[in-house]
Amino acid sequence: MGEFVKVASVKDIAPGSSRIVELKGEPIAIFNVKGSFYAIHNTCLHQGGPLGEGFVDDNGLTVECPWHGWTYKLQTGQTTFDPGKKVKIYKVKVQGSDVFLEI
Repeated sequence: MGEFVKVASVKDIAPGSSRIVELKGEPIAIFNVKGSFYAIHNTCLHQGGPLGEGFVDDNGLTVECPWHGWTYKLQTGQTTFDPGKKVKIYKVKVQGSDVFLEI
């Protein structure tokens, strides 16, 4: 089991928004979907687009890369274009008003 590191406050990531953080040299996109937080690697597997700047679907299940439209499941990191490929996901813990990621 890894260590949890504080990366933001809940108020920094309003519902329906995202924030990009860097942790141990890795860019990570954190999404607040109706009060539930998800974290995935910020780099699209297709051509390196910034997933944290992407569009989350109405159900909050996927994010679409803003460059070329590849979509990823927020809970698993799998791309819907090639289920064999996925970006890394990170465990998120909200404690009080703080958001933590497991490293």
